Amino acid sequence: MCGNKQQSGGQQRFRLGVTARFSAAHRLPQHEGKCKELHGHTYKVEVIFEGEQKENGMVADFSQLKSVVRDVLEALDHKYLNEVLENPTSENIAVFILESVAQLVERKGLGIKVVAVRVWEDEDKWVQVGKGATWR
Repeated sequence: MCGNKQQSGGQQRFRLGVTARFSAAHRLPQHEGKCKELHGHTYKVEVIFEGEQKENGMVADFSQLKSVVRDVLEALDHKYLNEVLENPTSENIAVFILESVAQLVERKGLGIKVVAVRVWEDEDKWVQVGKGATWR
C-alpha cells in the first residue's frame, strides 16, 4: 500500500518509543540490603507513546517527543533522588516519569498519549509502569 491511504477497517494505532539516559544517586532507607546506603546509577529510560497517524503521515515528531522526555529527566539528572522523591525506588521513579511526561505532552497539545515507561537500573534490571487499558 502506497502513500497515506489507510487500510480498510478503521484508523490504525501506532506505538512510538523514545529512549534516554540520566545519572543520579539515591538511597533506600526502607530497604534491608545494600541499597540502604548511598549509591548511584546511570538509568536508561524508555517512554512508549501511542497515537493515530495524522494527515502528514506521522503520529508525532520524534524530536518533540525526545525534547519532552529530556525536559522531564532534567529534574532527575545528576540529582540526589531522595530530595526529589520521598522513596526513590525504580518503581517510583518510573511513575514520576510517566506522570510528568503525560502532563507535558498534554500541555503541549501533541495529540499523543503516553502508555508506558520502562526504567532500567542496570543492564539486567528494569521496571515498567503503564497507563490506561492498552499499555501492555
